[in-house]
Amino acid sequence: MSFTAEQIATVLNGTIEGDSSVVVNNFSRIEEGKPGTLTFLANPKYTHYIYSTNASIVLVNNDFVAEQPVRATLIRCFNAYAALAILLDMVEKTKPQKTGIEPMSYIAPDVKYGEDIYVGAFAYIAENVKIGDNTKIYPQVYIGDNVTIGDNTIIYPGVKIYQGCTVGNNCIIHAGVVIGSDGFGFAPEDGVYKKIPQMGIVIIEDDVEIGANTTIDRAVMDATIIHRGVKLDNLIQIAHNVEIGEDTVMAAQVGVSGSTKVGKHCVFGGQVGLGGHITIGDNASIGAQSGIISNIEAGSKILGSPAIPVRNFFKSSVVFPKLPDMYRQLAQLQKDIEELKSNLNK
Repeated sequence: MSFTAEQIATVLNGTIEGDSSVVVNNFSRIEEGKPGTLTFLANPKYTHYIYSTNASIVLVNNDFVAEQPVRATLIRCFNAYAALAILLDMVEKTKPQKTGIEPMSYIAPDVKYGEDIYVGAFAYIAENVKIGDNTKIYPQVYIGDNVTIGDNTIIYPGVKIYQGCTVGNNCIIHAGVVIGSDGFGFAPEDGVYKKIPQMGIVIIEDDVEIGANTTIDRAVMDATIIHRGVKLDNLIQIAHNVEIGEDTVMAAQVGVSGSTKVGKHCVFGGQVGLGGHITIGDNASIGAQSGIISNIEAGSKILGSPAIPVRNFFKSSVVFPKLPDMYRQLAQLQKDIEELKSNLNK
């Protein structure tokens, strides 16, 4: 499909600078822009590419100030990155949508499902499952007994959803995700570890996206809960009885230990590790590879392992490379002081 700059600006409520009739039919990165494509500038690190890109249209923020001539047509908008997401979503919705139940899939006789669903080959849907309208279940998905799945949810190939779990509306669950596997619960007894049955479930609320090969364990009792709007990257481990607040985002390889409570609107960098039975306050930001072993107050910005406030971490990181020299200087000072003491005693 092709769109003019004028059509795009209308959708985004943006302002055009340049040729409003220029046409694009694809997207490109700004550093590799080609004629006939649309790109965007959101990160200041890429600003220099806007003067050389061959893309026909560039989305920019309203406050962008060009320091030299730009060949491309600019569309100024409230937020270039968010505007790109709107356009990509618009194009995605024009693609043909899969519907119907493919041969070689199994659906238990008592399953209740809505209109316009899709079930791919070799999917297995067990007893007493409920599936909403327009939900898509791709090949080789396993859905256990008594699972409930809402409307407009996409479940990609190889996902496993164990018995009793709930998935809300408008969710996206990527390939290889496991929801509702047993939590890591074992009680030491006479030198061996005895398994503690995990009797709870997992609840995934609306508008949640879960990245490939992420695992979310069922609760010992009650539920592990992923609240509305949470976005989880690939390869994340969520342990039993964890609760993650609304609109929190986690990058790849985050690990959350059992019974930890994470607040709303938190941001986690990659490979963050959270200890068990702690609370992370709302709006906390935790930098990559941080290790968290105690409660974190709302609004905190922390980094490191063990984590400390971001400002202190950066100050400390300046000192780290100097520590060997500082140690030698300290040792020399101690030696000098001992010599002075000895001379004074004499």
